[in-house]
Amino acid sequence: MSETETSTTPSDRKVVGIPREIHPGERRVAATPATVSRIRKLGYHVLVEKGAGDAANAPDAAFQEAGAQIVSREALWAAADVVLKVRPPLEIDGVHEADLLKEGATLIGHVWPAQNEALVRRLAARRATVLAMDAVPRISRAQKLDALSAMANVAGYRAVVEAASRFGRFLGGQTTAAGRVRPAQVLVVGAGVAGLAAIAAARSLGAVVRAFDTRPVVREQVESLGGRFIPFEFKGETGEGEGGYARQVSDAYLAAEQELLAKHCAECDIVITTALVPGKPAPKLITSGAIVGMRRGSVIVDLAAEQGGNTALTERDAVVERFGVTIVGLTDLPSRMAEQASELYAMTVYHLLEEITREGQPAIDESDEVQRAMLVLRDGELKWPPPRPEPVRAGAPTPPPPDRPRPTERPASPWPLRLGVLAACLVLAPLAAWGPPDLLQHVTVFVLACIVGWHVIWNVTPALHTPLMSVTNAISGIILVGGLVLGGGGERWGAVLALAAVAVLVASVNVAGGFLVTQRMLRMFRK
Repeated sequence: MSETETSTTPSDRKVVGIPREIHPGERRVAATPATVSRIRKLGYHVLVEKGAGDAANAPDAAFQEAGAQIVSREALWAAADVVLKVRPPLEIDGVHEADLLKEGATLIGHVWPAQNEALVRRLAARRATVLAMDAVPRISRAQKLDALSAMANVAGYRAVVEAASRFGRFLGGQTTAAGRVRPAQVLVVGAGVAGLAAIAAARSLGAVVRAFDTRPVVREQVESLGGRFIPFEFKGETGEGEGGYARQVSDAYLAAEQELLAKHCAECDIVITTALVPGKPAPKLITSGAIVGMRRGSVIVDLAAEQGGNTALTERDAVVERFGVTIVGLTDLPSRMAEQASELYAMTVYHLLEEITREGQPAIDESDEVQRAMLVLRDGELKWPPPRPEPVRAGAPTPPPPDRPRPTERPASPWPLRLGVLAACLVLAPLAAWGPPDLLQHVTVFVLACIVGWHVIWNVTPALHTPLMSVTNAISGIILVGGLVLGGGGERWGAVLALAAVAVLVASVNVAGGFLVTQRMLRMFRK
């Protein structure tokens, strides 16, 4: 560090602390050396507990190089004004992390306030401010903070890896001298972020993938990844919930789902279940009868095991074999890819810290819908659950202010158009009476082209002009060729040559501009 940075002490800046996760088997860390550098640029002093990132391939030396200070567990919790965590605070060896939190400090991490009321009360006793990374709203502006989606993406990919390692056969089909190998049949239940990641991973390994979801709107996403969507309708009821999540359904709907899935499970080698409603027990979609009907050697990976599992025989944090079927109920799949998962999670936490930082210290804005949705406690005061937003009627016209009358639109005057037509007739009448026949023919084509161009292009909404570039390029190309043909003859008189030259110039500009805009548009879709 430079002399200026060395002289800066925690008393001069707010302190951000990154403790080592103490949850059994947890290998992730809430910050990486890359995000530590960014956090320091926000004006914070960063403390990292010794060994916090070892399991995620982020050694203490890398944190020190990024400008962090390596300290003991006790020193970190005592000094940190903002604590960044992955898992909720936990008790170990008779000491609870919530009790170690500095009074009035801010905690950012997974909290699950609806399920951990005792933990919320414990943090409130410390007058803590708590922001839950598991409560990010599902809106476009909050995507960069969506830690749940980032971790679900990792879990979906890892689920395919776990299934392939226990399946004992190729996932992709092959034709060899020793015989033909059929591709594995994979069923993904739930096409959320984790499900879509599993579909993409299984397809990349050559498996034949089918997917089921209670939300019909995800069909296009499944098919875009190469999967086959399993349609399901039940008496007008759907599983579409708020915020893009599924919702709890009726018992009759669930029974019909179970029957349909049992049929597909019997045809598949690998089943990956991801169906989960946040804060609710996982629905039992795969019954014990469906598992009995599966082929011996098949594999089920249950990503909902932490909330009870989607199968009737799932055991949390265990891999069991029932009726010849291996059922994987591990709940630490993101942690098994700790380096990648830590990078993604750390970036979401940094983006949140960047959102709430004002002049080098956290300043939460409760009028911001994203920050308000994540706010559990503020200085010990309970803020959970957030108020429900007012429903907005889509497409409803905005009424004018009551104190100001609605402006009346004057009808457009027809006289400019009439005068234009009259002027055109006055110009074309002499040409028709005394002009050469060839000129009259060309002028007629020109007038008709102007009329067609007016109705086809001029009245099109400006937002649609770019898609019309390919059409205008074709028309301009014809004009360009016509101008070259007319200007190439030696017997042409002056007016024809002048018009041909103008046509070539304007058409060339239009063609060049069309290709330029088209290339810029195509670059938007390239990685």
